[in-house]
Amino acid sequence: MDKTQNNRAWFMVLPVLLLVAFSAIIPLMTVVNYAFNDTFGNNIFFWVGIEWFEEVLSSDRMWSALQRQLIFSSVILAIQVPLGIAVALAMPKKGLGASLCLVLMALPLLIPWNVVGTIWQVFARIDIGLLGATLGALGIDFNLGQNSTAAWVTVIMMDVWHWTSLVVLLAYAGLQSIPDAYYQAAKIDQASRFAVFRYVELPKLKGVLLIAILLRFMDSFMIYTEPFVVTGGGPGSATTFLSIDLVKMALGQFDLGPAAAFSIMYFLVILLVSWAFYTIMVNLDREERSE
Repeated sequence: MDKTQNNRAWFMVLPVLLLVAFSAIIPLMTVVNYAFNDTFGNNIFFWVGIEWFEEVLSSDRMWSALQRQLIFSSVILAIQVPLGIAVALAMPKKGLGASLCLVLMALPLLIPWNVVGTIWQVFARIDIGLLGATLGALGIDFNLGQNSTAAWVTVIMMDVWHWTSLVVLLAYAGLQSIPDAYYQAAKIDQASRFAVFRYVELPKLKGVLLIAILLRFMDSFMIYTEPFVVTGGGPGSATTFLSIDLVKMALGQFDLGPAAAFSIMYFLVILLVSWAFYTIMVNLDREERSE
């Protein structure tokens, strides 16, 4: 007996589609409009083609911000992924200790981004901050407003403190999903702790680690609030990442055309990297199922 297809369930999804259209699609089309047009006000636009894109691509300012962004993302990934795996391996697997560790790991993730920036901005101040005052007493110049190295170290430390927990929780979940039979076989073979990690745990963590790297790369590549609160992009432009540079261009200078073109290219880069990671994860999942 054929069942009658009922499409009324789509009406339940309609409010979500309208919300997405209002919050994402309409603003995106507005940005596209500014990226290919110029205006002198009064809502009158005239076509300029790819002029704004050429201006942004020929700007040393954009390439410098991109270089700083890539360095920042590479450094925090190089720190957070190995550190997250190490912490996850050190955590207990069962009992009250495991629950306590999971709660402690989740706490930094619950703090809003602007609050994190404020905490570290105060923490690193040389007059009242514990870190800044201590280093200053030791004769180390740690002035965020004047020393670019101090600004970079503070921003990286802040991001590591805030987001390493995400890698820890993902790696811990991946370790918990490994059957005990693998560990028992390794114990029978008298495998060393490093051998267990190299040949048992690490291969089983590939999918989880790819997700962690994807999430952390996307977030680090779009970071804005924390470094802006801590350093304001300074000293000079030392910590002016792509998002900060984009906001300064759009709101500070009111260059809406170049800012719109900049934001579209920014979005496409993140979309391309996300697609590459997704393709890798899908292929990896297929290989694991075929084994």
